Amino acid sequence: MSDVHRFLDEARGLLPAAVALRRRIHAKPELGLHLPLTTEAVLDELRGLEVDIARGPSTSGLVVSLSGTRARARQGRTILLRGDMDALPMPEETGLDYASEIPGRMHACGHDAHTAMLVQAVHLLHRHRDELAGTVKFMFQPGEEGHGGARLMLADGLIEADPRPNAAFALHIWPGVKAGAILGRPGPMMASADTWAITIKGRGGHASMPQDAIDPIPVAFEIGLALQALVTRRIDVFDPVVLTCTKLTAGTTYNVIPETAEMLGTLRSTSEEARERAHDGIRRIASHIAAAHLCEADLRIRRGYPVTVNDAEFVDFARCVASDLLGVDNYIDRPAPIMGAEDFSYVLQRLPGCLMFLGVMPDGHDGHAHVAPCHSNRMILNEDCMAVGIAMHAAVAHRFLAG
Repeated sequence: MSDVHRFLDEARGLLPAAVALRRRIHAKPELGLHLPLTTEAVLDELRGLEVDIARGPSTSGLVVSLSGTRARARQGRTILLRGDMDALPMPEETGLDYASEIPGRMHACGHDAHTAMLVQAVHLLHRHRDELAGTVKFMFQPGEEGHGGARLMLADGLIEADPRPNAAFALHIWPGVKAGAILGRPGPMMASADTWAITIKGRGGHASMPQDAIDPIPVAFEIGLALQALVTRRIDVFDPVVLTCTKLTAGTTYNVIPETAEMLGTLRSTSEEARERAHDGIRRIASHIAAAHLCEADLRIRRGYPVTVNDAEFVDFARCVASDLLGVDNYIDRPAPIMGAEDFSYVLQRLPGCLMFLGVMPDGHDGHAHVAPCHSNRMILNEDCMAVGIAMHAAVAHRFLAG
């Protein structure tokens, strides 16, 4: 038996508590940066443990610190483990007995499971604190879904407070990956996420006399097509971006040419170089095409989360831990990044580490087809897999501190 395999056996014993906490959080989902019910649930489960708890002014996030009892443990290394806690503003249609009790809110991205697994990882490592050669910090983070909670917790000084972590690790569930498997890759793991809006201003008029107006609608169509050509002709196919127009609005009735048209969309990229090239291209296309048709274009780009970049050395380390814990067949090397975005990226800009995925494919599926994905109103997960997540957190921390 490997030095970490025992954690999997112990995690299975903690699974009922993890399931109960996950369902408690799932039934009462909270949004944004301040999650009083979720934070209370976490604190309830940590009561009685010998841990330090730090809180900041900007969010309801917690950093829970557990130090080993060895004489020199406080002079040893420190690792940060992250679990996000917030839900999404969307309806739930899973039919679960513990489905959301709050209309228009759902834990559709697994943050309830992330929180429950991390709480039980505290319990598991607390049992072995006499073996810990350093300190483990558990980051319970709100506001991952677009609110930048990780960035705010960093700004509050919670993450890098003494002892400053030497590395960081996070797990995210993935319904389309086989149950109990760990998926990772070095380098870019998830994309950056920016939003953009273009307002094209022309001159309104009668639909029967377009020559007396300046119609912004065909200009918007032309810009939309040119943006797709930008992706295929100005962006390196091996350093890709995904540029999508998701909304186009203009006009009020059938016989009036409007004065303005508005386009909204997103941009995803897997490197800062491709991101900047795309930004420059959007500006150039919007302004020049509009000018060619005697219109003006007002472009607004809102920079979102940066690229989530995994440290190659830490990925090698975590891959070895996962292989020892679960067997080599249950570690999956992903060939390309996932084009979703994560604000754990802010942490990985400051600390070496990695984000990996935990397969939670529901029973009865043998492939990703027809599995409701994250952010689906019908997303469900295989709760038995949370034992793997608990054990993986504990094993990564334990071995890193011993190294």
